Amino acid sequence: MFLRPANRTPRPPALVLGLLASLVVVALLGASSAAAKTASEKLEAVEGKISEAQEREGVLTTAIAAMGRRIDALEGRVAGLRERESAVEAELAAKQAELDEAEAQLRRALDRLEQLRGQLRRALLALRARLVAMYVEGSPDITEIVLSAEDYDELVSSAYYLEALRESDTQLSERVKGLRDEAKRLVVIRSEAKQTIEAARDEIAAREQRLETTRTELQSREAELVAARGERRASLRSVRGEIDQHEEIAADLRAEIAAQLAASTGVPTLPAGSLPSPSAAGFIWPVDGVLTSTFGYRWGRMHEGIDIGAAEGTPIRAAAAGTVVLVQSEASSGGYGNFTCVDHGSGLSTCYAHQSSIATSPGAQVGQDEVIGYVGNTGHSFGAHLHFEVRYNGAPVDPLGYL
Repeated sequence: MFLRPANRTPRPPALVLGLLASLVVVALLGASSAAAKTASEKLEAVEGKISEAQEREGVLTTAIAAMGRRIDALEGRVAGLRERESAVEAELAAKQAELDEAEAQLRRALDRLEQLRGQLRRALLALRARLVAMYVEGSPDITEIVLSAEDYDELVSSAYYLEALRESDTQLSERVKGLRDEAKRLVVIRSEAKQTIEAARDEIAAREQRLETTRTELQSREAELVAARGERRASLRSVRGEIDQHEEIAADLRAEIAAQLAASTGVPTLPAGSLPSPSAAGFIWPVDGVLTSTFGYRWGRMHEGIDIGAAEGTPIRAAAAGTVVLVQSEASSGGYGNFTCVDHGSGLSTCYAHQSSIATSPGAQVGQDEVIGYVGNTGHSFGAHLHFEVRYNGAPVDPLGYL
């Protein structure tokens, strides 16, 4: 049977104070942890909003690109129609010129017809007078001329006169008939030519009108698409502004979380002052700063490294010795800003993004802790920080496993 001693020795005051101090520390740690949790929840909510906004951004970007292609296609069709309109207009102008010439010829034909009518009237009058004279005086024949002639010369003259008279009568008759036939033929030819040319001109004008109507419809559709694209571009700018605002809030929250964690543990998240000794993997932290984002999925996509917040211009040091295998400017890195990668052998490499400037060159041999660049805010970045990646055989891995 276990008996509790009757006279228990009281605890020393120092021990009591130590326990009280421990309780206070635990309470402070709990409060700090709760604060960090609240900030983490806020960060998660903000990252969710960023993810939603980025989805809308993707949808709008796709829609704008599709509209751009449709607008380009419509512009091409409109340009083709304009070329066809120009050709039809030229054809119509040619037909109009033919019609003008045909009308001028018709007017000349009508003038000629008027002249023929005058000649015909005079010829008819002469023929009528001749016929009346023949009826009144009778038509002499060769017997009468022979019997009435006094001598041979008179006979020859009378016979010649009679033949000339008959020839004149025949010519007059044929002249009247020819004038009448020519007048009819001119009217028919010019009338048919005018009708043909007018029909061709009207058909070309109708084609031109159809082309113009189609072009107007296409231009109307193009204008509607341009207006819709403008609206979506405005929405896209709004969404991107929203993303930027959320990114700034997220960056502040990450810094707040890192500061709270550092305060709760009494140890900074990343080393301050001189760089620490290499890790078991042989790597050192590349920069003094605060861990603001970890490796893994965020905002609906993979974050292939860690983000370390630090003042712009803070030196970036090689995490391990190796060979510089890649140096890219902000213009060519595709969002990484000024970007450097170092090959450490055995399939391992490290990459350093968003630098304000690069302090090394391709092919350079760098030692561990050697300055290879400076912290910046270049590329797709929302504040000065280092985006640090570790890759094994080209595939991204969590850098915290090597630091």
